[in-house]
Amino acid sequence: MTMTHAYAYGKLGDHDVLRAGFGAMQLEHGDPAEAVKVLRRAIELGVDHLDTAQFYGTANDLIRTALHPYADDLQIVTKVGAVTHPTGRLVTAQKPAELRASVEDNLRTLGTERLAVVNLRRADVPPGIIASGDQLVDLDSQLAELIALRDEGKIGGIGLSHVDLAQLRQALPAGIVCVQNLYNVLTRDHEDMLTECAEQGIAWVPYFPLGSAFDRLPSVTDDPVVIAHAGRLGITPAQAGLAWLLGHSPATLLIPGTRNLAHLADNVAVTRIHLDQQATTAFNALSQNTPT
Repeated sequence: MTMTHAYAYGKLGDHDVLRAGFGAMQLEHGDPAEAVKVLRRAIELGVDHLDTAQFYGTANDLIRTALHPYADDLQIVTKVGAVTHPTGRLVTAQKPAELRASVEDNLRTLGTERLAVVNLRRADVPPGIIASGDQLVDLDSQLAELIALRDEGKIGGIGLSHVDLAQLRQALPAGIVCVQNLYNVLTRDHEDMLTECAEQGIAWVPYFPLGSAFDRLPSVTDDPVVIAHAGRLGITPAQAGLAWLLGHSPATLLIPGTRNLAHLADNVAVTRIHLDQQATTAFNALSQNTPT
């Protein structure tokens, strides 16, 4: 394991950002005061890339409470394509007018006039919510609305989430700055997407970077090979899994979420960790297909 400063930064559109950002999805499940502490500490540790969404419950409100007025270099990235139904469940919101409404909602709750990046979350295949009926909207119509919002100055960049390679290539003329897809050391169905992103200068931002109980995804931190090499190197299994992602491609930016200050520090420290060849070779051999 080696450490280096230059390894710590990557590109999100035209901006240099710390490769360990922060995902806000978990923040609503706990004490709001502690969530505010975590957000403020993340900024103190150098985090300048926050990932959120209006449908992440109170996440936007907490970000505003903790960090508004925002630093000029803070890149707040949000996601559209779904909303929270009055029953509390997540439902698709794929129509262009719904995408615009979601952008406006994010602007309002975050208390800002411009979002650094807005990711379009498609809903074509599992895991997660699936579009049907009038929610089956063509990608070009959605991109046209996001381009209009970008032209109006309400968003800085356009990203994609939960897409395949053909959809990414279809969207390239819109000027895509990042892609968020399910990917980690154990689940690598989107290796072709990662390669394309690296070639195109697009940030690759994997979600569930350590797996998830969601849809029975395997847990990276429970894998015996990951555990063994982490112990040998004196780092946590989570750090080992995240460090592999950073080492695997320079296009990768991380957005791990946590409500724990110690875990936050561990996550940011990953930008200074290089796995040795023994661990890298062993981790490269690990992979499972996404469950269906």
